[in-house]
Amino acid sequence: MRKLQLGFKTAGGARRSLTLNYFRDDLKTDEVKAAMQQIADAQLFNKDGDDLYHEPLSAKYITKTEDYIFGDKDSAPLA
Repeated sequence: MRKLQLGFKTAGGARRSLTLNYFRDDLKTDEVKAAMQQIADAQLFNKDGDDLYHEPLSAKYITKTEDYIFGDKDSAPLA
């Protein structure tokens, strides 16, 4: 499974990430930066007056590999 993790700085200076499960596989750097800036500009996510996604910092793909010893994904417990 592949995920897209977007890293932001909050208005208070802390680091925060937003992880997406559904995204296009052919994303370009400028597209991701522009989308992250739109998220920051919208100021939709606040907690106790702190803008949680204030400044875009980074973006990366995270790939998770599962190797089953026996059975398959349908018989594995949910994590």
